[in-house]
Amino acid sequence: MASASYHISNLLEKMTSSDKDFRFMATNDLMTELQKDSIKLDDDSERKVVKMILKLLEDKNGEVQNLAVKCLGPLVSKVKEYQVETIVDTLCTNMLSDKEQLRDISSIGLKTVIGELPPASSGSALAASVCKKITGRLTSAIAKQEDVSVQLEALDIMADMLCRQGGLLVNFHPSILSCLLPQLTSPRLAVRKRTIMALGHLVMSCCNLVFIDLIEHLLAELGRNDNMSTTRTYIQCTAAISRQAGHRIGTYLEKIIPLVVKFCNVDDDELREYCIQAFESFIRRCPKEVYPHVSTVISLCLRYLTYDPNYNYDDEDEDDNYSDDYSDDYSDDDDMSWKVRRASAKCLDAVVASRHEMLPEFYRSVSPALVARFKEREENVKADVFHAFLSLLKQTRPAQAWLNDPDAMEQGETPLTMLQNQVPMIVKALHRQLKEKSVKTRQCCFNMLTELVTVLPGALTTHIPVLIPGIIFSLNDKSSSSNLKIDALACLYVVLCNHPATAFHPHVSALVPPLVACVGDPFYKITSEALLVTQQLVKTLRGLHTPRGLQTLRGLQTPRAADIDQEVKERAISCMGQIICNLGDHLPNELPGTLLIFLERLKNEITRLTTVKALTLIAGSRLSIDLRPVLPDAVPILASFLRKNQRALKLCTLAALDILSAVTPAMVDAVLAELPPLISESDMHVSQMALSFLSTLAHTHPSALGQLSGGAILSQLIVLVRSPLLQGGALAAMLDFYKALVTTETAGLGYMDVLRMLTGPVYAQSSALGHKQAYCSIAKCVAALTTACPREGPAVDVKNSRSTDSIRLLALLSLGEVGHHVDLSSQPELKTVILDAFSSTSEEVKSAASYALGSIAVGNLPEYLPFVLQEISSQPKRQYLLLHSLKEIIGSSTVAGLKPYVESVWTLLLKHCECQEEGTRNVVAECLGKLTLIDPETLLPRLKGYLLSGSSYARSSVVTAVKFTISDQPQPIDPLLKNSIGDFLKTLEDPDLNVRRVALVTFNSAAHNKPSLIRELLDTILPHLYNETRVRKELIREVEMGPFKHTVDDGLDLRKAAFECMYTLLDSCLDRIDIFTFLNHVEDGLKDHYDIKMLTFLMLARLSCLCSSAVLQRLDRLVEPLRATCTTKVKANSVKQEFEKQDELKRSAMRAVVALLGIPEAEKSPLMAEFQSQIASNQELAAIFDSIQRDSTSANMESMDTS
Repeated sequence: MASASYHISNLLEKMTSSDKDFRFMATNDLMTELQKDSIKLDDDSERKVVKMILKLLEDKNGEVQNLAVKCLGPLVSKVKEYQVETIVDTLCTNMLSDKEQLRDISSIGLKTVIGELPPASSGSALAASVCKKITGRLTSAIAKQEDVSVQLEALDIMADMLCRQGGLLVNFHPSILSCLLPQLTSPRLAVRKRTIMALGHLVMSCCNLVFIDLIEHLLAELGRNDNMSTTRTYIQCTAAISRQAGHRIGTYLEKIIPLVVKFCNVDDDELREYCIQAFESFIRRCPKEVYPHVSTVISLCLRYLTYDPNYNYDDEDEDDNYSDDYSDDYSDDDDMSWKVRRASAKCLDAVVASRHEMLPEFYRSVSPALVARFKEREENVKADVFHAFLSLLKQTRPAQAWLNDPDAMEQGETPLTMLQNQVPMIVKALHRQLKEKSVKTRQCCFNMLTELVTVLPGALTTHIPVLIPGIIFSLNDKSSSSNLKIDALACLYVVLCNHPATAFHPHVSALVPPLVACVGDPFYKITSEALLVTQQLVKTLRGLHTPRGLQTLRGLQTPRAADIDQEVKERAISCMGQIICNLGDHLPNELPGTLLIFLERLKNEITRLTTVKALTLIAGSRLSIDLRPVLPDAVPILASFLRKNQRALKLCTLAALDILSAVTPAMVDAVLAELPPLISESDMHVSQMALSFLSTLAHTHPSALGQLSGGAILSQLIVLVRSPLLQGGALAAMLDFYKALVTTETAGLGYMDVLRMLTGPVYAQSSALGHKQAYCSIAKCVAALTTACPREGPAVDVKNSRSTDSIRLLALLSLGEVGHHVDLSSQPELKTVILDAFSSTSEEVKSAASYALGSIAVGNLPEYLPFVLQEISSQPKRQYLLLHSLKEIIGSSTVAGLKPYVESVWTLLLKHCECQEEGTRNVVAECLGKLTLIDPETLLPRLKGYLLSGSSYARSSVVTAVKFTISDQPQPIDPLLKNSIGDFLKTLEDPDLNVRRVALVTFNSAAHNKPSLIRELLDTILPHLYNETRVRKELIREVEMGPFKHTVDDGLDLRKAAFECMYTLLDSCLDRIDIFTFLNHVEDGLKDHYDIKMLTFLMLARLSCLCSSAVLQRLDRLVEPLRATCTTKVKANSVKQEFEKQDELKRSAMRAVVALLGIPEAEKSPLMAEFQSQIASNQELAAIFDSIQRDSTSANMESMDTS
């Protein structure tokens, strides 16, 4: 420390030198010292350093002054509070100085100090005292109107301070406001502009009374309308307040908007522009309150979008070959009308982007008006018109899923069909613009076409001849920028991908030369994009009688050989692969040489993955390209890739090996040696690909499988079969392999050999398998073997009394799996054996027996289904297990097979739908639902009839049954269901709690799997749904448990189901929800039971992303319950679970806080800033907050990587 003080005193001495270079170097060294974290100054050094820096601010040399200002930043965080106050005092005094240079440097110094202060949320005392000191001096400087430059600097600093530290100055806000308001009428426009900026930052953190004062003042002045100049300023100020604090101004819009509309009609272009900008900010920031005025705003914008009083467009419409030189001939510097048109375009953009529910209306009125304005003469305005139309297209895209829904299509004109009808008009307008000289205009056209094709694939099929010349014009144009060429190529690529190949055949000869030229372009991004387009174009060439793609080949050989950008190399390889795949038969001379280049690229670590994909493409070509010349060298290299750590490379290599049919047995051996490590539960997808390769091998080279007997591959397979993770694609690949294996009849790998391998461990009784899934997987393999070798009887043992439970479990499951495919009715004692297993002591054996009975029945319905129905009626004790068998029969049988039995099954199920046992009722409901799918026209009306049943159990069974008729795939029942689901959901008003709960569960299933069923009913359903989110005191009761009293809430499950429905609606029907009513109920949920709080925290995080402006308006009301959750303490004598619950609640609440802070301007809210400082000052909360922020940042980074 002593040495540091000595070094600094040396520097201070040099700073007094008369030589400016000495002063400069010493100041520079001091700055380096101050930036070190390790430096600590004693009181005396602090005083001297501060004094010297402040003195240097008045130095004659400008460079020394600049360095001294830069030193203030690190100095503020290194010295004590009273020294910072000295610095601030001096800077404020200097700012009022007569010397202009000193004033400027001092104001920069003050901004530097304010920038270095800790944020308001940290609760720093230093920041608070410094800001208070500055505020008093600034308000007096602003109030003095003698010197405008002082005023401007003071306003600038005030705005900066309010932006960064506004929350600390709450007590000063009234005085700041009274000092700023008079400046709105200043004769200098620059003063007014900066005052508006300062007021914008003030409203983000001021209290409600100050905000009301400001708005009342603005309304009064606008009403008075003394002169146009100040009216313009007040309108600008209103727009600025709306932009910065839209969530607060909403309640005053009823008074503000009529005034703004009135001023919009005044003949003053500048005022008009400010009025339309104000509308734009209202629409973006106050979506709910502005809703009644949207149609007024649209009509004003449409009127002023064409407002060009000094120019006549009429004659252009008749002349299609007009030149764009007219815009150069016409110029009027005083003409401000373009600003009004630009503001109108931007305002329409805001309306379109924020009011999704008005899409049909936009396509009727806004879309034609925008398309008509593509001819706009002012380039900046034209870009905004294009952007507004682009927003309209983007709004149409998310709705596509439900608009393409066959049910939704019945609703008449949808936005997509309306857009489809307008395509010819859009193309006609764009066709002219594609030949414009302006690069910006053409780029806008390409972006527009790309988006149009994404929203409506195939829409341009008939217009391709009109558009291709425009695209070629930009590709050939020497004056085109590289960005324009890239946009043109990207547009061409999307058009090629989304339209039929035949549409491009007449244009191939015109497209190929400019594409080849782009491939040879020196800029790698253009080359890369051109290769992608060429690859897509090659796919369309195959249909031509004389493929013209040979010219492209010459153009591609060069970049592949040269040492160039990796992306270009990869795309060149892919493109070449596509050319050989589609046109290889036309390239007999080039093929051998190209394949050798592929072999070279396969040996290169950078390009090997892309080359493997290209080889896979070529091997799968319908042209049967001969790859034999390169296979002896390529296959060992491919086999070596299976050892690499790169997962994508392993997967692509296995796919390539699977499709290469010309491999010889000698080559196969090298690959088989690498397979055992790949077959493991650690990566199911790689295992699946390896199994798929083995199955292919069994068909193409059965002799090669001889070496599997007793080898590592089979033992790995047996381990994998027992894995609880084996399911889906990997399990299907495993079954295919076993079927293929036993049909090869390889020695040592026959039916019985493989069966012993699979079932041996269970029969050895050394240890039961760890998981039931393992038994199911083995049973499926046994069934696969049996169906592949029907002559071999299924060797399973259920009867043996010595059999352990695990043997019986496997035997029953195997019987079931075999019974699915083979008729087992020839086994007379099968029924008895299975019914005996129903009496087992093991629950797993019972459920396996029930599954086996159902599955065997599927193999022979006439034999077994009547037997199962008979047993259900006569054996009430076994009813539950037998109903599970029936569920299996209904779920797995064919419709034709079941049709004759529907009536008898239906009658039986209805007898049991009023059963006391909820588990039994649920199985009955599932059976009823799945049975309804077989004959919906007859059975759905019957189900509806049972809604009138007097039994609440019957009503709940019927509503649950409807849940099982809904799936995420289109089904014949959908139109019928759409018409009747409203009747089923009326049970949300049922007096019985349980019926209402299952109605909510059914509603949730519909909202999640097929939202189109319930979208039109939301207006009637939502009030009942919201009604179920309330806590009902009459459902809360006290239960005495010995000496303790325990509170039981019978309505909790119902509320939980309601909140789950609300969460689902956020994903599927957000555009149909009044978000503010929704938020009211989320707010209630934040104060509810543990489970519901957890759900509402999730909802809050989701809402922060989906509709941030609405959440921002409610932020102050949402912060309080979050703070209450985070600060709740658990009683010291509570059980461990209570502590864990509270910790989990805190973490979830903190995730919601982090999501809320992700909304721009959220931290400007005084309550949020206060809560943040509370979190920062509490060690436990700060740790949770930091860890969640780190997690969310890393998750964002990962999602960016994967995208």
